[in-house]
Amino acid sequence: MSFVTCDLCDDNADIVSVVTGLHWFSYGGRAAFGGEIVTVKCFEDNSRVKEHLGTDGNGKVLVVDGGGSLRNALIGDMIAENAVKNGWEGVIIHGACRDVDELAKLDIGVLTLGCVPIKSVRRDEGQLNIDITFGGVTFRPGDYVYADNNGVITAPRALL
Repeated sequence: MSFVTCDLCDDNADIVSVVTGLHWFSYGGRAAFGGEIVTVKCFEDNSRVKEHLGTDGNGKVLVVDGGGSLRNALIGDMIAENAVKNGWEGVIIHGACRDVDELAKLDIGVLTLGCVPIKSVRRDEGQLNIDITFGGVTFRPGDYVYADNNGVITAPRALL
């Protein structure tokens, strides 16, 4: 998948939404990734993240509203390795990750607000496939998201 979000915005200005006000860090082995949106909403508990990345993710990106917390990582190397095995294009987390050196070796996009070495708590909480909002954009399951070094955009249909 080869694209530049700037070009996608120029070509689709009437339908794209641009995530703003957040500083993303790219930790995965893919600098650019995109696909159909699947969502998880959770806070410092990655139970649903782990569960969902263990399912078929071909052509999909998991977008996680972790409440912006940098206190607990919502993804690490083992969960990301499982996501790669299941064909996920990438993960965008409004929260933190860990195991950044290992994440960089994996063929998956991983964007988060930062990293922290402590793992998530597990309370088996979280919601799947609901609309979530951060950075001025509502991420809707079934819509599309594209991310690269320029930023994150969404659209109601595939742009590629």
